[in-house]
Amino acid sequence: MRHRPLRGSAGGNLPSDLSGFVGRGAELAELERLLACSRLVTVTGVGGVGKSRLVLAAARAAAGPGTAGPGTAGPGVPPGLPHDGVRLAELDSVRDPELLEVTVAEALGLTDHTTRPPRTVLAEHLAGRTLLLVLDGFEQLVEETAELVRDLLRHSPGLRVLAAGRRPLSVDGEAVLPLAPLAPEEALELLTARAAAHGPGSAASPADRDELLELCARLDGIPLALELAAGRLGTLSPAQLLARLEDRFTLLTGGVRGGLPRHRALRTAIGWSHELCTPAERLLWARLSVFAGRFDLDAAEYVCAGPDLPVADVLDLVGELLAQSLLVREDTPAGVRFRMLETVRAYGAGWLESTGDAVRLRRRHRDWYVGLATWCELDWFSPRQHEVAALVEVELANLRLALECCLDEPDEAHLGQYLAGTLWFSWAGCGRLTEGRHWLDRTLEAGGRAAGEYEGSRLKALWVLGYVAALQGDATASMSALYECRDAAARSGNAVAAAYAVHRLGCLALVSDDMERARELLGAGLERYRAAGELNSNVLMCQVELAMALAFLGDLPGALALCGEVREVCEERGERWTKAYALYVLAYAALDAGDAVEARRLLTECVEINHAFHDLVGLVLALELLALVTVAEGDPAEAAVLQGAAERMWGGVGLQLFGSGYFNAPRLMCRERAGELLGARCYEAYAAEGRELSREALVGRARFGRDGRGGAGPVQRPVLRGGACGSRSARRPAAADQP
Repeated sequence: MRHRPLRGSAGGNLPSDLSGFVGRGAELAELERLLACSRLVTVTGVGGVGKSRLVLAAARAAAGPGTAGPGTAGPGVPPGLPHDGVRLAELDSVRDPELLEVTVAEALGLTDHTTRPPRTVLAEHLAGRTLLLVLDGFEQLVEETAELVRDLLRHSPGLRVLAAGRRPLSVDGEAVLPLAPLAPEEALELLTARAAAHGPGSAASPADRDELLELCARLDGIPLALELAAGRLGTLSPAQLLARLEDRFTLLTGGVRGGLPRHRALRTAIGWSHELCTPAERLLWARLSVFAGRFDLDAAEYVCAGPDLPVADVLDLVGELLAQSLLVREDTPAGVRFRMLETVRAYGAGWLESTGDAVRLRRRHRDWYVGLATWCELDWFSPRQHEVAALVEVELANLRLALECCLDEPDEAHLGQYLAGTLWFSWAGCGRLTEGRHWLDRTLEAGGRAAGEYEGSRLKALWVLGYVAALQGDATASMSALYECRDAAARSGNAVAAAYAVHRLGCLALVSDDMERARELLGAGLERYRAAGELNSNVLMCQVELAMALAFLGDLPGALALCGEVREVCEERGERWTKAYALYVLAYAALDAGDAVEARRLLTECVEINHAFHDLVGLVLALELLALVTVAEGDPAEAAVLQGAAERMWGGVGLQLFGSGYFNAPRLMCRERAGELLGARCYEAYAAEGRELSREALVGRARFGRDGRGGAGPVQRPVLRGGACGSRSARRPAAADQP
């Protein structure tokens, strides 16, 4: 059976080619041929030879023109590749082997809230799909990448992998395409095209053809070296460039003319570009090498400026490095960012180490991103919540690097605990529970049980760990962390940390079906928050969770009062993530009152918000309640589709591990009612259709319905008694009730 694309178009997350792809026609055709007959193709070659550009060009062709639909291939691409789209995983900034699989999962748009190994999640997700996965920049994790690719290919027969690196992965069945430098005419075409892109003053004249060809030959046809040279054609003529390059070659080869090894040719070009830079440009180049992946101007000014590099000069210097092709400008969802190609960055890092200033710059980098996370946590409770989510996604590589820096220095592990705890909104609110658990565990282990001035950082990391573990379904780890946080907070008199611990213990009781205990703890947590003067998304979530407990216990008026208040505060502050959970409770009450129209309206907004933040817990709960609404509207077939989609999603949530009769009740009631109306075989056919829907298609279906009208048929009020959906919600389901 054909599957639909993963989270969007067939082109997936491939970046646009802003500068154009020049030459490489024969290599591109050969790569497409290899992809047709091998499930793993690796393009190898020296740094700067154009591996990334080639594999991205092939990936775009495989995705088809524009945003091709399922099963659509580009010109020359064999049929059957790939029905489920193309996804790119950029690995060059990943240094921690444990984050390799997490990064690939993110590239696939996969969110998983369980404690299962990420590799298991990946293999399970890819099984039965036909997908092209592009892996770029795996050099620092060759063995780990090879092992992952081997396992995924073994368990996912429809998967193809296209990789780019300096050496093969050495996996059975791998086809290798060694990428040579450009042929003379293609090199000339690239050089002149890139020079023209720098403006009229850089455009090469036909009279310069011989010098330009000689320049291409001296640079051995390596695209990165040619692009660096093109950046200089605005200030130097081709003849002047050749003269300077001749001096550089002589220096590196001890005066011997002739064949220059390709790796030395690239290093020559980069070193020559370095020599042509002003002292200030060289200094900024070296200091910018501390960034992982992308960075913005504000970060560059803070990290790199100093007495020898005034902050007022950084903007102009960035512009100069950009003009020389030493930096690349990118437009991201969080705004303009700059990036160094890895080869250029590595050269700058070498110079930074030689100056003895590397440790100081890494600490400056860490401090900036600790500050960034702090401001993001504050801004999470504001109308900028969605922008914060986009910013953290763009800056994730640098935040990881900052966390590593904290762990590299044992005396500063408390900063790692603070940073990992401060990013709670990203771990819990943006679908990164697995990565959050990784950093929280590591920083808490590294920091021991230090008390005193840094105890607050440890307590914060502990309650966040308890929260993350609860959402993953790991009750044991959650209780251990939360009890430790609560007891330590009581000893030290930290009222805020104690409030968070009590709140999250109440959350754990809620998802464990202990409603009386949940009501007690969540009420106590809310009182502690108010006494401590706290008001943020966590406080509002405590109020919503208390409303859930009241609703499940039959106190719908109390639940409505709490959620109505939360909704008002959220709309006043522009907070959307917590609002989605309040909308869920309000929809629950509306359905109980027989107002399916209002329930659908509330749940539609709830689904949209949870999808935007990649919050699977909220999304799957809303979808299941929406399916029950759809049954009440008289459309059991569409309800079965939504239910099937939700059932598939549960595998990545983990909440069902608690066996919650209260949260599972809408699903069980929907299955029973729709099954009675459709018959078991027909119900299963519609549910199977739902299990094939992509996340985007599912959200569209939830918003507009099967026919685009967003609801259908007369309302048949469901029997909701005692604030719970039917009699089953008042007890823990028997084994036969479990899915």
